Parts: sequence; structure tokens; C-alpha cells
Amino acid sequence: MKISSLFFAYFLFLAPHLPAAAAPNDSSSKAPFTFEKMMTLKRVGEPVPSPDGEWVVFAATDVSLEENTRKSHLWVVPSAGGESRRLNESTNEEEHPRFSPDGEQLLFTSKATDPTQLWLVGFDSATGKLSGTARQVTSLSTGADGAIWSPDGKKIVFVSEVYPDCKDDACNQQRAEKEKKSKVKAKLFQHLLYRHWSAYTEFKRSHLFVVDAEANPKSLSDAMKADIAATKQMGTYEWTTPDSTSSNARDLTPGDRDVPPFSLGGSEMYAISPESNELAYTSNIDEVGATSTNNEIFLVPLSGGEPKKVSTSPGSDSTPRYSPDGKSMAWLSQARGGYESDRVTLALYDRASGKVRIATQDFDRSVGSFVWASDARSLYLTAGDHGQEPIYQLPLDAAQPNELARLHAGDLALGGENKFLYFSRDSIKAPSEVWRLALGEKSDPTAVTHVNDEILSQVAMQPIEPFAFKASDGVEIEGFLVKPPQFDATKKYPLKFLVHGGPEGAWGDDWSFRWNPELFAADGYVVVMINPRGSTGYGQKFTEGVIEQWGGTPFHDLMEGLDYAEKTFPFIDKNREAALGASYGGYMINWFLGHTERFKCLVSHDGMFNTESGYGTTEELWFPEKEFGGPPWKNRETYRKWSPHLYAEKFKTPTLVVHGQLDYRLDVSQGFDLFTTLQRLDVPSEMLYFPDEGHWVLKPQNGQLWYETVNAWVDRWTAAKE
Repeated sequence: MKISSLFFAYFLFLAPHLPAAAAPNDSSSKAPFTFEKMMTLKRVGEPVPSPDGEWVVFAATDVSLEENTRKSHLWVVPSAGGESRRLNESTNEEEHPRFSPDGEQLLFTSKATDPTQLWLVGFDSATGKLSGTARQVTSLSTGADGAIWSPDGKKIVFVSEVYPDCKDDACNQQRAEKEKKSKVKAKLFQHLLYRHWSAYTEFKRSHLFVVDAEANPKSLSDAMKADIAATKQMGTYEWTTPDSTSSNARDLTPGDRDVPPFSLGGSEMYAISPESNELAYTSNIDEVGATSTNNEIFLVPLSGGEPKKVSTSPGSDSTPRYSPDGKSMAWLSQARGGYESDRVTLALYDRASGKVRIATQDFDRSVGSFVWASDARSLYLTAGDHGQEPIYQLPLDAAQPNELARLHAGDLALGGENKFLYFSRDSIKAPSEVWRLALGEKSDPTAVTHVNDEILSQVAMQPIEPFAFKASDGVEIEGFLVKPPQFDATKKYPLKFLVHGGPEGAWGDDWSFRWNPELFAADGYVVVMINPRGSTGYGQKFTEGVIEQWGGTPFHDLMEGLDYAEKTFPFIDKNREAALGASYGGYMINWFLGHTERFKCLVSHDGMFNTESGYGTTEELWFPEKEFGGPPWKNRETYRKWSPHLYAEKFKTPTLVVHGQLDYRLDVSQGFDLFTTLQRLDVPSEMLYFPDEGHWVLKPQNGQLWYETVNAWVDRWTAAKE
């Protein structure tokens, strides 16, 4: 499962018979799409259907540009669709809702306390409202997150980051307070992965804990039923913190290992058996985590005990899911170790015999989200394909899955008395909403939520248009084009040429708040995006076309794709073209600097400039060792062959450099090195430096500055000559 790239964007046109994700038709009377308008859109989370099939609960994040904040709240909508509404008007941030198996309670995380803790509240399915008194389930000094229920409703499993040598919460609290008060801030590192993404290690580990659902002094379930009966029509609830919580929370995964693995956290990485007596979880026990992707599946009794490893692949095994009948388990599996972009297959484990087989061995796509069918005879899954993330059904005795819907889907959940598949869906013209697909009948997916329709109806957007061309070696490459609003085919437009990250990522029909093609096109530009060798969704051989070829085959695919676009679309002004990219896309922009002068300007965000020094300052070492054929001292020729800094004498194109101080995937020194080189060569250049951002620019006001600076830079060099 690829996770280290800056972003994954997938774009492709929708099949004519399939309704598009909610978005307005273009009109000359509509306003241009702006960053400020984009920040008013809600960010809808995964759908959580109620057990009785009547409701869907989800978290939605609101962004305040003025306050420079993001806040998540819980929402509910009828499962058949309709008006979505807040579950309560609390100002507390709430996330990760989970219904109890009987549907009478809702478990969620809340920031009513610091750190985040787990809370329970009654849910009245007759009205779709919360009732009674919300009760705090945990009070660990290390917080709690990612909670799931045992099927019998008696236990709750959750994640907390603890000091691995501490035996109780008092020890954790004392250690944290001591470090906070200490005037010495130095850290002594004894192994790799001393920092990751945007933070240095605090020497803690993620562990899985189990707590009784009836954790409070009196029976919580009885208390909740009484509260619901007494306040059934309230539609709100009060908050109360018991005198004693978490008293019976037990660490199920002690030791100096992260469970789930550090970069894969979330409840999808662990599951409880239908019998409610066993926990399956994901962990990496290799000695040098910085060079290993060998996640494994372990089983441990829910009462505690020694874990048992059941996976066997040298690559990553993760995301266990028990079948409803308890006979099997499925998980995501990669065959090769040290390669996070290996094809992701679906493994099936027979609990009686212990045998494992790959169910998607003949399916040349990587599986994303998946869920068991209620009869345990098949699974539903998503997989990237030609810019989409279609939904498939895989019978257990089939070699290939059957496509059910071609769209960009994720976060699958079975609901509506197992008659519907609920999922998140987005497109290039709309961020995620909750949709559903009726099972066992031929029908199109339908939207359940419409929380962003009103705002989107006010702005002008253009559809995405796919095209394909043959590379010089005969391989078919796909590209995408977005026109500006109020497009006039008789005019000439400047071009923004976007290069995706990864490199094992892809452009497609999905939404991005960070690199939004509609927003790039909104101020009068044509946007062109190519999926060169290395991109996902075209088969594993295509994906591996970038390995030890970083500035080779993918570069030629990109240039030939741009040649094709210039010849095919006469409205592109090839004398006013800019190229922009981040992560691997930033690397490619740096490569452009020394290998082409066709662009009027460039934007390089978080790009690798010196491949050798980049190796020594990144954290997930399996990535460069796979992409460049080993560490530099074993394959220095390849590192140097594809290092942009060695071609500095050819740099001429005006370049904007963007980098964050907290980017530990591609250290900020890469950006400083590039900017210094450009300045010493007298190449027109500027550097936008974020001291408080990592690989992504996440703070709303920083994002606003990013778009303003990037667009102003491109406008400066591509403006039409008077």
C-alpha cells in the first residue's frame, strides 16, 4: 500500500450511464472557483451505517480560514438519503463514530478532554438523535483513538501511544511530565526512524488496549437505556466524566513495537473475531524498521496472551477482516519486501487449517478498501484502474472480480440490513460525499449526502477530459485535460502542466484540496496531467517502469504527452507553458531544469535535488533503496545518473522553490540546496519556506498563501505579451 507519496490523484471521465458525483452544470453566470470558496466545503469522512439500516453517521470537518483551524463534528443522514444534520451542537471536536452491535449506543472520540478520549452516548434509531448522558470511557494520560466494538458488545479495543517500558498509566504520565519540564531537549537516538513525516520520536509506541464497554461503576448499558427512555425526544445529550474510567484497560500488545505500524494507524489495521474472543492486528517486528515493509498479521486472545503470527509473505500484510461466519479472514498482502508499491493482493486465511491463498492472484490491480459480503461467499473491494477506483465483487471461487460500478470510491461499508454497500465518493468536481449501491440488483449508485451541493452550485467548473497516446516505444499512456471556465475554443490559453507525486501515484477523477486541477484552471489556464510509467492503475509492470529510471522513461512519457497535447488541442498556447510538481513531481521539475527549456517557469515543491544526500536525510529507507537499486555505496552510479543537481550548469528556467521545515520525507535541505544553486547561477528564482509545515501544507492560511504565491509566479512568466 503506497503511502509515502505527496498525494494520489486519480482522474477519468465517468461512464455515460453513471450519474456523476454531485456537481453543478457550468454557467456563465456562476462565480469562478477560488481557494476561499474551496475552504468552505465540508470534508466528509467514512460512512458508518446503523445496524438496523435506518441511518448513516459520519464525521465532517469544517475549515475556518479566519481562525486557521479545522474542526470535525458528527453528522447523521437517513440511509436512503435526505437532509444531513449535526448530531449535536457541541463545540467539541468529535470523530471516528462506531455503533454498538445493538445500535443503541454510539462510540466516538472527543477532544472535550486533552488528550482525546473515548465517549459513549445513546442513539435513538426512531428519531436518529442522540439521547441521555454521554459518558467518558477512557481517561488515559496518553489518550485513546481508533476504537472498535467486539461483536458481542462487551469489549472495546482502541489505540494509545505509550512508553513501551511503562507498566501502567501512572508511569506514562510521570515520564511525559518529566520530559515536558526538563530544560534539556536533546534526544539520544539508538536506531533509525528517529523521526517520521513531520515529527521526531518521543520514544513512544502505539499499542492496542481493550476495555470493558461497561467500564463505569454501574452497568453502562442499563444506564444508557434508562437515559434514552427518559430523554427520547431531546435530540441532545449532556456530558459527564465518571470518577473512575479506564480502570480495566489492558495492553494487548506490550513491547517495543508499534501496533498498528507507525504509518498505517487506524482501526482498519485490526479486527475482533465474530466470537469476540480474538484480536487480529498488524505489526512489523523486523529489527530495522526503516528498511522494512514486512508488516505481519498476528492473533492474540482478547483476554491477553502470546501473539501468533499467521501471515507468511515477506512483503506487507495488513488490514485483517474476519468473515461473518468466522471461518475465514481476509487481508491485504504484498509479495515482495522492501517495496511499498508492490501489487496489493487480497489474501484469504482459513482459520481451521491455517492455510493462506491469494484470491486476486490473476487480477493485475492493487486492492484498496474491502469488506465481506454478509453470506461470507464473496467480498466487495475497490482497486485503482485507469484513473478511477471502481467497486468490484469477488466470489471466493472466482479468479477475477466483477466490476459493479466505475467511479472513484473508498471506505466501503455494508449496511441497510446488508442490502446496500455504502462508500465515500469524490470526483474532480466535488469532494467526498456518502453514496450507496443496492446489492443484488442492477442499479446505479445514488448519493446519500449532499452537504456541499449548495456551495458547488455557485461556482463554474469544467469536466475532465481523458486522452491517450502511444509513447515512442509503443506503450499506451493516458493523460487528462481540464479547460478553464467559460472556455472559448477560438482562443489561445496558457498551460499548467502538472506532474504527480509518488512516483507510484496517478492522476484521476478525484478531488484534492492541495493540488486541485479545477482551481488551477479557474484563472484562465488549461491544465494537462499525464500518467507516465510509474503510475498506478495500469498494471504492475507499468507501475514498475519508474524503478531505476527516475529521470528516464517517465520523463520521456511526460514530454511526449505534452507534445501530443500541443498537437491535438490547438487552444493550448505552447509559448506560455508552466510545469508544477510536488514530491516525486518536485523531483521531476528539478529534472526538467537540466533537460528541457520548453517551459516559461517551474514550481518545485518538496522535490529531491541531490539523490545521494536525499538518501541520508529521509526516514523510510526502503523507498530509495528500492527505487535506486540499493543504498548509494552499493549503487552510486544509479543515484548520480538521476540526480538533478549534477546538471546545474544547464539551469535557465525561472523557478519557484517551495519546502517545509518539518518535511522529513524530503528534508528541507533539498529545497535550500536547489534555491542556493539557482541564485548562484543567476536564474530567476524565489523560495517559499514554511517553518511550520511538513511534506504537505495543511494549515488553512498557509494553504491560501501557497496558492497565491504559486499562481502569481506562474502568471508572472506566462502572461500574454501586450
